[in-house]
Amino acid sequence: MDAPHNHIFFPDTLSDLFSDWNHFPEAVLFAGGTDFIWRQGKNILNLPPVIICLDKLKELHRITRTEHYLEIGSMVKLNKIIWLGKIVPDVLCRCLETVGGVQLRNIATIGGNICCSGRMLDASAPLVALDAQYELRNAYNSRWVAAARFHAIEKYPVMDYHEFITRIRLPLHQWDYSMFKKFNSNNIYNSKTLVFLAKTQKNTLSDIRIIYKDRSILRNKNGESLLAGKTLPLNRKSATDFIENWNEFLNNNNEIDEFSKNEIIDYIRINVHNLLE
Repeated sequence: MDAPHNHIFFPDTLSDLFSDWNHFPEAVLFAGGTDFIWRQGKNILNLPPVIICLDKLKELHRITRTEHYLEIGSMVKLNKIIWLGKIVPDVLCRCLETVGGVQLRNIATIGGNICCSGRMLDASAPLVALDAQYELRNAYNSRWVAAARFHAIEKYPVMDYHEFITRIRLPLHQWDYSMFKKFNSNNIYNSKTLVFLAKTQKNTLSDIRIIYKDRSILRNKNGESLLAGKTLPLNRKSATDFIENWNEFLNNNNEIDEFSKNEIIDYIRINVHNLLE
């Protein structure tokens, strides 16, 4: 079906959304629009011919909490997530606080940060580390996909035709040590971030996770297994072996430059040393 140039739909139900999308299959879904505006940087924007704006879909703005999960609608603004306080994992809040300025975070949505076309934005790293899941929905059904699978470059495309993210589900696990680092970068299209998480139980390091994000997600599960189960505080040999393992892991990755490798190792070393005796 033909549509007027620069026509915008504002569905207020998912049924209406998929009906509009079915009639105009080339329509572009529009959330906060911050990346779209940023890419153009013009006073007069060049809009797609047909846009479906998600702002009036109330269920995409909902935040709910159960005993085990926090569920966040894909249209929830970044600042609103930050303002939820301690219920949100600290590492995710720290990440979102580094996204632009206050004005941008009042507009940008969590779903838009996850699904930004052509590049991987900052929230992907903490969401993978936290075992988040995304609800993907089309006109006929819905399914849950792990953030780790969604952001695995080699497994794209994860979303099927006319499918989009409606909810983000976060397990409410307690992490005893959590750090987020955003490195300086000359590449304005892809930021470099690192998440360091550790969980303890009866003086034992029960779980450790390190996620690095540049153009893709990087995780060294073999390295994590070297420390998981170790008694705290760690001894220096265990810390040294772990750092050497990461050195070897990064040296086998041709996509990371030497400067970035040194940055990653230095930051990992700082955090591992915080777990030493």
